Amino acid sequence: MSAVTEDSGKSAAGFASRRVFILAAIGSAVGLGNIWRFPYVAYEGGGGAFIVPYLVAIFVAGLPFLYLDYAMGHRYRGSAPLSFRRMSRGAEGIGWWQVLVCLVIGVYYAAIIAWALRYTIFSFGKSWGSKPDEFFGGDFLHAAAEPGPTLDFVPGLLIPLVIVWVLVLGILALGVQDGIGRTALILMPLLFVAFTALVVFALFLDGAPKGLDALFTPDWSALKQTDVWVAAFGQIFFSLSVGFGVMITYASYVARKTDMTGAGTVVAFSNSGFELLAGIGVFSALGFMAQASGVAVDKVVESGIGLAFIAFPAIINEAPAGALIGVLFFGSLVVAGLTSLVSVIEVVIAGFQDKFNLSRRTATTMVGVPMAIISVLLFSTTGALTVLDTVDSWINSFGILAVAVVSMIVVAHVAKKLPVLADSLNRVSSIRLGTVWRTVIGFITPIALIYLLYKEFSARLDAPYGDYPQSLLIPFGWAVVIVIPIAAFALAALPWRNQDMTNDVEDLETDVETEEEVR
Repeated sequence: MSAVTEDSGKSAAGFASRRVFILAAIGSAVGLGNIWRFPYVAYEGGGGAFIVPYLVAIFVAGLPFLYLDYAMGHRYRGSAPLSFRRMSRGAEGIGWWQVLVCLVIGVYYAAIIAWALRYTIFSFGKSWGSKPDEFFGGDFLHAAAEPGPTLDFVPGLLIPLVIVWVLVLGILALGVQDGIGRTALILMPLLFVAFTALVVFALFLDGAPKGLDALFTPDWSALKQTDVWVAAFGQIFFSLSVGFGVMITYASYVARKTDMTGAGTVVAFSNSGFELLAGIGVFSALGFMAQASGVAVDKVVESGIGLAFIAFPAIINEAPAGALIGVLFFGSLVVAGLTSLVSVIEVVIAGFQDKFNLSRRTATTMVGVPMAIISVLLFSTTGALTVLDTVDSWINSFGILAVAVVSMIVVAHVAKKLPVLADSLNRVSSIRLGTVWRTVIGFITPIALIYLLYKEFSARLDAPYGDYPQSLLIPFGWAVVIVIPIAAFALAALPWRNQDMTNDVEDLETDVETEEEVR
């Protein structure tokens, strides 16, 4: 099939409108990290002063890379592997690298959503009791005494995890518009309403101003610290879902005459707006907890899993209308997590669908069922927490960053496609890409990310992560990030079942230009 015909097929199976695409992209970007990671990072990074490196990171790393992903998917009209192959045959392995990163993320991300689902139900009766920390590790997780995987299954983890997988795979089996698009149309407004209500409740808690003062009072000396700038780049990079195939895949489902840079700007600043909203809500609640406990805010500040499943239940225990706050908070985690998980698994499904010429439902089954089985075997057991913590840390610190750096270097300096990609978006986009964008993607952002990698690698060498034993860190940390690129280029070496999709590596660009001339 020709490039033009294949493009038409993509459009027919893609998002119905630019609005649906934007909501789906925001749904991917807005995830658990916006709610439980950004407030802590901003607080540690100088409070109100953190806005300076954060804005720099948006314009230097976030938006430029988002435009790059959009340009790849929108021009080459395929999954991550197919888009990279169409750009340059030898680059297909980079796309599979991104696919496998998403596969790993999907396997453990589902478990956190399952935990949030259980805690939404727990909120009605405050089932965690007066000691949320002991409940989380004990009655809920039944965490093993020794870090590492076990085969000791916990029914309370197994059942919600199965529910999450059935729900997500059902959405994906329906297709891009009927599944992903309609889910975004329903869940994103629901998330906004629920989280806004949570923030309003939190703002009226006693001690809320104390928390907001802690978050927004600027510490300008923090701007002299390299780690603060590193944290800002890391936060915006991870929170926008760039660099690991999600936005390439979503952009391939958008009609040709779509303002992609304008859409990207809306997505980026919607994501940042939600992070700011999360900061206000979380720190208002932490201020209440600090005042109720008679301590400073810095004594109750938590991030990540500790914030969600230990600190917030403690807040809910003390707050008026605590049950409602709990349902809104954990319900928001579930919704934000689901839309992100759908986008991550879609990258994997699209890659296998293109490569092996599979139907939508066959690809969803072939990808989803094994992922669900692995997820259940690893994360519905007493060893779930430490395994999840290790895999998440390594895949974020080394898996995503490494493939992002490699992809930018290959696109900019090996394939030399930045001018072509910029011209492709500039045909219809409201924000034009030029020399500044090419300089940022070709030099500034890769250098910043390489420095991030260096800092993370140095930290791992200085001390064992989480004081975990090497028997856990090697197989679930280092081995995972080393095996992924090897497996990726092995997949790239396999023959394509649908050769017509790969014969137009060079012709696709000519066909696109011909289409534009005809129009």
